[in-house]
This record gives sequence, C-alpha cells and structure tokens, in this order.
Amino acid sequence: METMRDRFVATTSQLLEVEPRLAVVLADISADGFAPARRAHPDRVVNVGIREQLLIGAGAGMALTGMRPIVHTFASFLVERPFEQVKLDFGHQGVGGILVSAGGSYDWPAGGFTHMAPGDVALLDTLEGWTVQVPGHPDEAEALLREAVDGDDRVYVRLSLQANRQARPVGGSGGLSVVREGRGGTVVAVGPMLDDVLAATEGLEVSVLYATTVRPFDAAGLRRAVCAGPGADVVIVEPYLAGTSTAEVNGALMELPHRVLGLGVGRAELRRYGRMDEHLAAHGLDARGLRERITGFLRA
Repeated sequence: METMRDRFVATTSQLLEVEPRLAVVLADISADGFAPARRAHPDRVVNVGIREQLLIGAGAGMALTGMRPIVHTFASFLVERPFEQVKLDFGHQGVGGILVSAGGSYDWPAGGFTHMAPGDVALLDTLEGWTVQVPGHPDEAEALLREAVDGDDRVYVRLSLQANRQARPVGGSGGLSVVREGRGGTVVAVGPMLDDVLAATEGLEVSVLYATTVRPFDAAGLRRAVCAGPGADVVIVEPYLAGTSTAEVNGALMELPHRVLGLGVGRAELRRYGRMDEHLAAHGLDARGLRERITGFLRA
C-alpha cells in the first residue's frame, strides 16, 4: 500500500500548483520527494536543513505574511525539539499553519529513541487552539490535508506507516463515527489502531467508535454512544502515549458514572529497537494484547 507520507508528498505537490498562498518548509526529511515541486516553486518550497527551530520559525514567518505554510519533518523533530518555537512563533503570535509529521511513535525503530515521538500529542495538549488529526489510511490523510489547507487555523496532522486496510469518511465535523454497535461497553479507536481494535473485539458485545480528529475531542458523540447502552465503560486506544485522551473522555462523561481505560504507548523506553510490529506487541497494542486488556477491564 502507498504510505501516508507518499500520499502527503503527492497531494501537497499538486496543491502547490493551484494554491498560490501555500508554502512548504522542510528540514531535509522528504526533500527528495519534494524535489520536482521545489524546482517548480523555489520561492514556496524551502529546505532549511537540519535546523528544526528555524523550520518552525520560518513557517510562522510565512504565516505572518499571509501564506499558508505546511511544515514537515519527523514528529520528534517537529513537535518535541522545537517546542518553544511552536508555542511562541505560532501560538503566541496568533498565526495558523499546518504541521505534518512522519515517523509516529516508532515507525523507524532502527533510528532509536531520538526518532520516536509517543508524547507528541500530549505535548501539544498543553497549548491552546491546535486541531490534531490522526489519519488511519492514506486516503484519510489526503482528505484531512486538503481540508486543512483551506483553513487558517493551527493543525497538526500525524502520519504513520501503520495503516488500516480500509479508508473511512473523514473531515467535516470531525466527529466520532460508529463502526460497530454493542451494549457491553465502548471502545474508541484512534487512527491506525482501528484494524487491531476490530480484531481484538471480534465477538464482544461492545460498540467501536473511530476517531481521526482527536482535538477538539467529540464529547457529544461519545456521550451519545455511551448513553445508548446500560453502562459507561470506555476504552480509548491511541497510537501514542497511553492516557493522552483520558481527561477528554472524563470531561465528556463528567455527569455520568463511568470508568475509563486509556491504552497506548507506555512510558518505558524499549531499547531493543526491533520492528514496528514488535513494538506494538510489546506495548500491548496488537490484537492479542488489546483483547486481553479490554476484556479484563470490562469484566472487572
């Protein structure tokens, strides 16, 4: 399957032809893919090299002039390393832009912990006004990117090599969609976690909801799904730091008795880098691990 990053490069290169205010700022990552676009638009496709603070500053500077910047590199170098610039250059100055990451939590394990970013969404949660998109398929990544380009707000699009087999409708209101209905609890799958969640819950009497927009969180959609059943047991499965969205779930259900289990990437650093599927299993995010933890929680 074509990767989300492949689709991002192709879609953005096409958008540069028709959106005159669109610009792309790179820090070496994906520079080869954008080489044709850079030759065609040398003033709007800029590679600053391995200078991540400058990457963010240049993008925000373009936004101050009225351009719509797309800023791109690995998640650890896009959110974590230049976090102060993200906070000040975009947030404090009140300008919009699109941050598009690659690498996810551990897409390239051989790169080591420097190239892993399980805490990126939790870190952005400390800032005001960011829309956070977590597509689960290249088609979804394209749809969310095109929608973001049309706006003027601050958007983070988190791309990953992990993907679901089937694309689902995204965009618009950005709410939770119902994939499977049941009355024994609710499981929310975020982005590329959906296939494993569906496999893990096969035969269980639970509702499965799907989210690609995690900020703002669809509190009303969750309340509708939970109130349709007799209990308010909610499991949220995210492809980044475990528990990142449990506060959002608690806030959505604050007027209802409920229990919440947040599943995701653990805090412990796994130093035998291995493969991405081995990391999924080690964090209990494969179908087998998810089933064990979901059934254990719902039976408790």
